Amino acid sequence: MILKVIISGGGTAGHINPGLAIAKYIKKKEPGARILFIGTERGLETKLVPRENFEIKMIKVRGFRRKLSVDTLVAVKELFQGLLEARKIIKDYKPDLVIGTGGYVCGPVLFNASSMKIPTLIHEQNAFPGVTNKILSKFVDKVAISFKESEKYFKDKSKVVFTGNPIRSEMLEVSRETARKKLGIPKDVPLVVIFGGSRGAENINSTVAELIKKHKDDLGFHLIYATGEAQYEGIMKKIGDVKLPNINILPYIFDMANTMAAADLVVCRAGAITISELTALGVPSILIPSPYVTANHQEHNARALEQQGASVVILEKNLRPDILYEQITTLLKSNGILSQMAQNAKSMGITNATEKIFGIIKDIMKSKTAS
Repeated sequence: MILKVIISGGGTAGHINPGLAIAKYIKKKEPGARILFIGTERGLETKLVPRENFEIKMIKVRGFRRKLSVDTLVAVKELFQGLLEARKIIKDYKPDLVIGTGGYVCGPVLFNASSMKIPTLIHEQNAFPGVTNKILSKFVDKVAISFKESEKYFKDKSKVVFTGNPIRSEMLEVSRETARKKLGIPKDVPLVVIFGGSRGAENINSTVAELIKKHKDDLGFHLIYATGEAQYEGIMKKIGDVKLPNINILPYIFDMANTMAAADLVVCRAGAITISELTALGVPSILIPSPYVTANHQEHNARALEQQGASVVILEKNLRPDILYEQITTLLKSNGILSQMAQNAKSMGITNATEKIFGIIKDIMKSKTAS
C-alpha cells in the first residue's frame, strides 16, 4: 500500500522547514510515499516547498488580529473559505495521515482531518506554543514538542511526546571543508553569517547596514548577510554600491546547509528552528532575540544557549553597529573561546527528532488501524 501524507505549515521558514525535514525522512523510509503540502499564497511555502520537489496546494486563510477591524472580518470570511477548501483537498487526496507544523494554515487542515477520523499529528517548535496548536491539540491524536517545558501548556498530557525540532538531513551531512569550497571561502578567512529570519528584521538590517558602510574596507572577515526578501532593495539603497569579494548580500539564504556548515560565527534571531540548527551543527552564535513574539519566547531560547556558553546575547534595545562589530571581532580574535562555544553548542544538539517523529507516525497509524 502506498502511504499518502498531507503536511500543512506555513508563513515563515520556521514552520515550513520542519515540515520539509519530516517529508524527506518519510520518503527516505517509504520511498513510494506520496506527500502533499497545503499552504497559503502569502507564505514562504510558495517558494521553499517547490524547490524541494514536493507538490503543494493553496487554501485561502489568514491570521486573526487581536483587535476587531475590517481585517478581522476578512479573516473570519477566509477561515470559512479555508475550511471548505481544505476539506475538499483532503477528500480528493484521501491521505493516510495529516501533519501540522505550525502557522494559521494548519487550523482548517488539521481540524478537518481530525473530524474525518484521519490520523493526525502536530509539531510545536517553540517553548511557548502558538494559539493554533493549542486549539488543535484538543482534536489531534498526538502533539510532538521541542522543549520539555512546553508540555504544561497542553491539557491532555497523554498526547504529548518530546521529540526536539526536526532538522533537514542535508544540514547534518555537509562538512565544513566541502561547504567552504562550495561557497568560495578561503581556508584561513573567518566567515560570519548574519540573517534576521526568513522575513528579515528591520532593526538588525539597519544596524548591519551601518556596520558595513563604516567597516567595508577593514571588515576583517568574510560576510554573508541575508536581509529578507521584503527588505533587500531598501537595504541595498541604504548601503550603496558595495562590490567587495568578502561581502555577499542576499535577499534570502536558500543553501543554509552549506552556509551554516562553513560559518565560524552566526548572528541571528533566536527562533526555535534556528536554535536547533545551530546546536545540531555546533555553531557559535550571537543571538538577537525578537522582542515582538508571544511570551518573549525567543529570549528564553537565547538565554538557554547563553547559560551553556554556546552563545552571546544582545537584546535588540541594546543593538548598535559599534557594539555588534566589537562583539564579532572580539569572538573571532579569541579563537579558544569560539572553539569552546562550538563544543558547548554541539552538546545541546538534538539530531534524531525526525526519527522520533516517524516513530510516532507509525504508532498513530497502527492504533487507528487496530481500532
